[in-house]
Amino acid sequence: MAEITLHVLPPSHPCAAVDAALALKGLEYERVELPMDGSHIAVMGEIYGEDRTRAPGAVIDGEPVHGSNAIMERLDEIAPDRHPLFPGPDPDAVREAARWGDEVLQPLGRSLPWGALAFRPDALGLVGGGDLLDPAGTDFAMRFVRALWKRHEISCVRIAGELTELPAHLNHVRHLAAEGVIGDPDHPNAADLQIGSTIAVLGMVGDVADQLEDQLLTRLAS
Repeated sequence: MAEITLHVLPPSHPCAAVDAALALKGLEYERVELPMDGSHIAVMGEIYGEDRTRAPGAVIDGEPVHGSNAIMERLDEIAPDRHPLFPGPDPDAVREAARWGDEVLQPLGRSLPWGALAFRPDALGLVGGGDLLDPAGTDFAMRFVRALWKRHEISCVRIAGELTELPAHLNHVRHLAAEGVIGDPDHPNAADLQIGSTIAVLGMVGDVADQLEDQLLTRLAS
């Protein structure tokens, strides 16, 4: 069986999608959590290339593979008979949906939660399952969130636009389910994992949580 090392950032939803894919495949792997202090950029760049600094990345039998969709494609190559992630009868439709989830929906899972934390930095402690931060922790969180706004090019204008676009994106998710591309609870595919991981993290944002309260979206996020 392949030797797999997965490099992740703990709060990253694309990393969560790959974790779920590996679990579905039943593949053993080494999970390396990179620190959230910015040093992961250099680590990822050294392994995967200077323009590939976002997590996740995986080294599979010595070969670096960067990005959640690329990793899931590689997992299907090394274990095609274990829960296919791009299954028939139309694997290209699954690829297109997973690519949409990665390129269109996934960025909202960064900008909206990190955007919201700029207004409630003490809530950063809740992201890891802890409590609201004390004043000293809140001071740190304010600096941390400002750095993320800069890195991910977040702005209030961007957040306002994405909040306006979100209902249409959620309707597209429902359309994909109606077409049978996603939504099979017994056989989740790469697009389910890619889209569901973003919906799960969006559920942390109180201003949009009520838009996610239907059976399909709740199931995808679980």
